[in-house]
Amino acid sequence: MNITLEQAEKIIAAAKTKSVELNTKMNIAVVDSGANLIAFARMDGAWLGSLDISIKKAKTARFFDMNTGVIGELSQPGGSLYNIEHSNGGLITFPGGVPVKDANGNVIGAIGVSGSTVENDHAVAEAGREAI
Repeated sequence: MNITLEQAEKIIAAAKTKSVELNTKMNIAVVDSGANLIAFARMDGAWLGSLDISIKKAKTARFFDMNTGVIGELSQPGGSLYNIEHSNGGLITFPGGVPVKDANGNVIGAIGVSGSTVENDHAVAEAGREAI
């Protein structure tokens, strides 16, 4: 199972709409089931430094099939995933990355968003995910 370009474009459109609603400028990345970048949008004026973060959030969410914020909670000192962010060429372990599932619950990709507070990043990622 794999996300299609058409689905990825719907995700990005919904994420951009939510970003505008929140008055933020985001970098939005969508990866397929193999964690390969399939679609990306950098809204006008979005932070350049968040470009890489959004892609890594999407990849992190796909690598572990869970929200990046959950991984962040587990990776705190004393946590079961402490220091995981140093694996896989660098992970992002704060909110803004979420897996994308098909109607049968299979993970087909992930979205990663960066450019605002982690709360806004997560809200925009969720809005994107809910588009399909």
